Parts: sequence; C-alpha cells; structure tokens
Amino acid sequence: MTAYATSTELSTFTGVSAPVDATRLLLRASSLIDDYIRTAVYPVDVDNFPTATDDIAALRDATCAQVEYWAASDEEDDVLGPMQGVVLGDMQMQYGAGANRVTPLDLAPRAARILRIAHLYSGQPVRL
Repeated sequence: MTAYATSTELSTFTGVSAPVDATRLLLRASSLIDDYIRTAVYPVDVDNFPTATDDIAALRDATCAQVEYWAASDEEDDVLGPMQGVVLGDMQMQYGAGANRVTPLDLAPRAARILRIAHLYSGQPVRL
C-alpha cells in the first residue's frame, strides 16, 4: 500500500515538522481512510489511486488530518481501542469495544469533514 500523503505534505498541512515515524503514520492513516471510504465511488487508475484532482487533495488532506489527530490525542487509542473504563481501586483499565460491540476506529473529526465535503464519506456507518 502507498500512503495518500508524503511527509512533506504532512508538514505543509500541519505547519510543523513531520514526526520521525511519519511514513508509518501516513500509511496507517491511509489504511484507516480507505476503510471509511470503501463504498465511495470515484475515478481511479490501475493501482486504485484517485485520478481527479479534488479527490487526490481530499484524500491527502484527510490522511494528514488523521496523523495530526493522532499527534494531538494518542495513536494508542487506535491500536487498543478507546478506553471503556477505569477502576481506581487496584487500578484497572479496560480498552476496546468489548465482546458484544464492534466500533470503527476513530476517524479524526477534521478528516471526516474533509471527506464529507469531497462526497467521499457520508458520516454514516457503512452497511455491507
């Protein structure tokens, strides 16, 4: 898989230097974006990359927004799932959605907005 954005584009988007692990983060963010837009219809090339300038820009910016979100919050939430509870007596923490619930990974609000404006994501759960 190739990322929708480069480290240079991430730096331009955020206005700060890209983190050391920018390549890894951009790949993970691109994968997350792909999951959210899996039912979107837009023109692509033979490698399934968008060909329309507006789509290319939206996917690039949404990917950068996702990495920016992880930098501001914590990428760990995406790895472990959101924290579901904390017990202070004997200090217990519970991550993940639990056995009976499936929760999509956390899409950054700014990334969702960029994708909605580009008509690549409706903001509604995907039902396949």
